[in-house]
Amino acid sequence: MDSGVNNGHQLLQPLIDNANTLTVDNAWGTNDHETGSGHGTLMAGIAGYGNIETILLSNSNVPITHRICSVKILPPPTQEATPTELWGDVTAQGIARAEIQNPEIVLIYCMSVTSKQDAEQGRPSSWSGAIDNLAYGDGENQRLIIISAGNIRDEESWKNYPHSNYLTTIENPAQSWNSVVVGAYTEKNPVKDDKFKDYTLVANQGELSPYSSTSLVWEKKWPIKPDVVFEGGNLLKAPDNSVTTHEDLELLSTSKRFNIKPFDTIHATSAAAAQASWFAAKITFEYPNAWPETVRALMVHSAFWNDAMKQQQDVKSGNRSDYRKLLRVYGFGVPELERALYSQESALTFIAQEAIQPFKYKESSKSEAETNEIHFFNLPWPKEILLEMGNIPVRLRITLSYFIEPGAGEIGWKDKYRYQSHGLRFDINNVGEEEDEFRKRINVEAREENEEINRNSGSIRWVIGANNRSNGSIHSDYWEATAADLATCNLIAVFPIIGWWRERKHLGKVENLTRYSLIISLETPAQDVELYTIIKNMIEVPIEIMTQ
Repeated sequence: MDSGVNNGHQLLQPLIDNANTLTVDNAWGTNDHETGSGHGTLMAGIAGYGNIETILLSNSNVPITHRICSVKILPPPTQEATPTELWGDVTAQGIARAEIQNPEIVLIYCMSVTSKQDAEQGRPSSWSGAIDNLAYGDGENQRLIIISAGNIRDEESWKNYPHSNYLTTIENPAQSWNSVVVGAYTEKNPVKDDKFKDYTLVANQGELSPYSSTSLVWEKKWPIKPDVVFEGGNLLKAPDNSVTTHEDLELLSTSKRFNIKPFDTIHATSAAAAQASWFAAKITFEYPNAWPETVRALMVHSAFWNDAMKQQQDVKSGNRSDYRKLLRVYGFGVPELERALYSQESALTFIAQEAIQPFKYKESSKSEAETNEIHFFNLPWPKEILLEMGNIPVRLRITLSYFIEPGAGEIGWKDKYRYQSHGLRFDINNVGEEEDEFRKRINVEAREENEEINRNSGSIRWVIGANNRSNGSIHSDYWEATAADLATCNLIAVFPIIGWWRERKHLGKVENLTRYSLIISLETPAQDVELYTIIKNMIEVPIEIMTQ
């Protein structure tokens, strides 16, 4: 959803036909009206092919795993700008047109159209609320919506990198809870051009892209954004301290002026969001039955922070405030496609797609509601193998993804409990904690009135921490321990917390069902341990999920 796509480009013809060049307003046309090489056409090239430079340098065939549908949601300069109050409606119209044109196709939505207006402190806006509604659907027909985080565009801010990035808020509607918001980092190398031999890179390799905004200035109660980061390009600083762009520090893509200049470059969080869409399409092609919640979870679950990111934020081991900064700047890091798609012998991934009823009316009073279901997973852990491994390090990672329904209207949006319909949390039993003890503890925590729960039962083991990971509607954390310590930690609970479904009973949604995806991975650097094969043989019989 962008400025249109010129689909006559030779590389785009296999991906997008005339029937899939659409527009919200017929008066706008379907062509890419952006000046230069065209923003929408550049986005389409990366969303379709990923890293085009690598493909052009290869002699291998390129498999077409997905196609492109373009919906023009921006008016050309000759037309009147869309009023602010209609931004959400235009986005909904764009989605509706794509779905009418492709009724039997799994669709992933990519939008790199954002605004600085109504983005303060991470509070929901009417536009981000519309995005959340569109992603939630009717509770059954969810949508995966990928949005760019928004950019820094002026030289003075670039000169003050990275401090200007920390003070520049992620743009509207990227405060959306349910969307995948994509920021930018960079791995771009120094320019091999004698003309720029005295210039230096603004960002070191692996650090935050100078273009990318962050959510460091947001109030703590709002979601972690961006969710992930992809390559967004870099800038050059001259000896006189001026800052300039260079095409070698940007991403190659398809130009709308294909008869004159078939390729051009794109940068910033737009380029990053296009890569994220390609990544999500690859997951969906490999796993066509994966829910949007699951695809989002796999993107986050496969992400990591590189050493440059940790050094840039001066992360100290065990310091939760440092990890909070990491999250607010880079999200959960850079997704890795192989990790998202496949298990390996020394690393395995378990995925559950489930439905839960968070709340119910009390039997004693139909005017009062309470917590209803808690799901318990008893995983087939290779206890004996882990005990034999002893002090060999093992990493356990858990990601929980679900979509909330935003509160009706904007009443109470300053309070996250009024905005989110419900929340879900996960926990795992402690070393030596038996099942009965674990169930009792989770029961108490799930029935607490407040979301921030003081867990004194092993919370120190998590790297990100329960409070840091609790914002928004996707939660991910990992625990690094010895194999022996993890041997008995195979019980996982998913339980609900308060939301407006329970509190605003007059809206009649207290007993709604909701979906979630739970991803659990176990991995070790020990190459001679066949965790995948061992556990695969143990779970030929389906895992029983107990409710309470």
